[in-house]
Amino acid sequence: MYQPGDIVQPRPGGQKLRVIEVHSDQIVGIPLEDENGEKITLKAADVTLYRKSAEAGDG
Repeated sequence: MYQPGDIVQPRPGGQKLRVIEVHSDQIVGIPLEDENGEKITLKAADVTLYRKSAEAGDG
């Protein structure tokens, strides 16, 4: 399961989010690029843990 501080991304794609709260089957996150942005609540099953790609030269 996810923990506060994890970086996640919606499964169909979209902006990366930093998890700030976890509630049973939901997470609350804020946009990684805008720490003062609006809180977004998503089902935990609808996001995936973000991992930098070694192929992209980020790892």
